[in-house]
Amino acid sequence: MADDIRELSAQLAQDPQSLVFLRLGEALRRKGQLDGALRIAVNGLERHPHLADAHDLYARILTDKHDYERAFDEWDMAVRIAPHHTGALKGLAFLYFKVGDLEQAEAHLTAARRVEPDDPSIDQAIAMMRKGTAPPAPEPSGAASVAAPSPPSAAPAAAPGALDEARVFAGLEGANEGLLLIDGAGRVLGGALKDRAGTDVTDTVAAYLAGVSQEAARTAKLLGLGAWTGLSAEGHQGNVHLAHPTPDALLLVVRERGMPLGRLAILAQRATVMARRWLEQQ
Repeated sequence: MADDIRELSAQLAQDPQSLVFLRLGEALRRKGQLDGALRIAVNGLERHPHLADAHDLYARILTDKHDYERAFDEWDMAVRIAPHHTGALKGLAFLYFKVGDLEQAEAHLTAARRVEPDDPSIDQAIAMMRKGTAPPAPEPSGAASVAAPSPPSAAPAAAPGALDEARVFAGLEGANEGLLLIDGAGRVLGGALKDRAGTDVTDTVAAYLAGVSQEAARTAKLLGLGAWTGLSAEGHQGNVHLAHPTPDALLLVVRERGMPLGRLAILAQRATVMARRWLEQQ
């Protein structure tokens, strides 16, 4: 574990924007180094404020420190960003049980079970709660693999069924670049992005996009525009189009500045159809 922490610390020092802070914070938490874990989580949140997994990590550390009020706020924020984040749903259920609100506790566990019906820990927690026993404090998805070091820019945990972009967007113009499909928690499901220098920025962009779909929906509602279907923008170095193949997924298409927005929207529409079909098969 100590070697893993040193390796993860070195990776984070090399790339402070890396999502490896999630793995490092969890490793420190598991070793009982809560103050160190707290610093890592706070610094990570400053760089990735819209990443649900970051709020989830912070909440688990706060729970270990018995700061339940702030932990509740962090898990609540995680669910606002990613409504189907099972770790946050289980965390809220745990806290609701502690204050005696069994109805809300079971409701959140039931919501988590709808997202992950094959997770036996959820049914076990519900059974324990109904017997009057406190369910265990929630652990992150894929907790067993937390200690394994990853490359500096790798995501902390791959989404179930994640496939490379060639299979998600096979046959689409430019299928190997400039396309990114993420879920509501900011986990990469397909595609890859590089900056103009050729550096892979897939995970960093995915982290910043987490929660964008919900923000766009709220803005469209406030403006009386109805449900949003897409958003195009021109930049000095390129053009982008955002779409959401499903309510819980977000698709980003990036192309050179010379591509007209109309053509970009058509390309994004094709990619959206392909992404939706792939998601329905999972």
